[in-house]
This record gives sequence, C-alpha cells and structure tokens, in this order.
Amino acid sequence: QLAGLAVIACGLWLRFGGPMAEFATDKKSPELFFMGLYVLVGAGAIMSAVGFFGCCGAARESQCLIGTFFACLLVIFAGEVTAGVFAFIGKKVAILEAQKIYNDAYEDYMKNPVGKVNSTIYRYHVALQCCGKGSVEQQAGLPCPENIQLPKASNCLVEIQNVIDTNLHLVGIVGIAIASITIFGMIFSMVLCCTIRNMREMI
Repeated sequence: QLAGLAVIACGLWLRFGGPMAEFATDKKSPELFFMGLYVLVGAGAIMSAVGFFGCCGAARESQCLIGTFFACLLVIFAGEVTAGVFAFIGKKVAILEAQKIYNDAYEDYMKNPVGKVNSTIYRYHVALQCCGKGSVEQQAGLPCPENIQLPKASNCLVEIQNVIDTNLHLVGIVGIAIASITIFGMIFSMVLCCTIRNMREMI
C-alpha cells in the first residue's frame, strides 16, 4: 500500500508539479509523456487496493484472497515491465513532441508578440530556465526570465530533452523499485499460502 501511494505521489508530482506541467496548460501537450504518467498513477492506485486485499487475506489466513493477491501482483509486474519498455522506446517521440510544442509557441510569438501568446512562451522559459533556441538572434526580443544570462542562456530545445530524460529516469527508478517490491510480495504471498495449506493439512 505504501509503495502504491509513493507511485501515485511521484506520478502526480511529475504531472502537476514539475517543469513539464507547463506543457499541459495549453491545448497542445506531449500526450505520450503524460499518458505514461497516467498509467503510473493508475498502477499506484491498483497497488494500494491490492495491498489492502493482501492484508485482509493474511489476517484471515485465506488461501483464496492470498492467491488473488499473488495473481494481481503478477499482472501489475507485467504492466510495469511493459510500461518500462514503452517509456524507453517512446522517449524520443515524447521529446520530439514536446519540442514541436515549443517551436509552435515560438513561431506564434514571432507572428504576434503581444497578448496571450506572450505569456505562453514566457511560462515555458520560466519553467525550463531558458530563452529561445540557442542563438542571440533568436533570443532577441523574447520574453526571458529575470536573472538569466544572455547569450549564455540554455537552448530551450536542449532543456526540453534534458527535462524529459530526467523525469523518465526518475520514473524508471521508481518502476524498478516497485517491481522489486512486487517480486518480494509475490514470493512472500506464495510462501504464506503454502504455509497456511500445510497447517490445514496437518490439522
């Protein structure tokens, strides 16, 4: 249950509290990246529920509940492995998708430097602590964050790649940790189930 709550907290923070949350404030957003976070939060919720039923099964010494707990953990483990492979394969697509969103906002700003578009690209610059796409010419006239050093400011396209890489690495670490806990849970549930069965046969 605690592991499930930790997964939910991690997924929600990456979705609403991290730099990538700014990309969800507009109609366009990197759907592939956020889809992975929604799967992560869903897996955490399922793990919490499964953990509760596992506790009930252990307390009542019910082979049926413990067997169901094992089967659910096996499904969750398979889902975690699938999500990890999907995140690894889809990382490049997610980066390109997020970079395209920034490029679109950049082009819209160049066409109309006032109004809502101005605030949109400024939010991206503040969240990513960057300005423009690398060259001084591209940074000139852009709404850049305060205290940012120009022209030494980071390329926003590079920063997007770094942010997604970092977040996906974090998701990967959490996934590996939860997968390890899941394996131990399956082992202990089978041991407990066999122990209960042997005790009943002896009686």
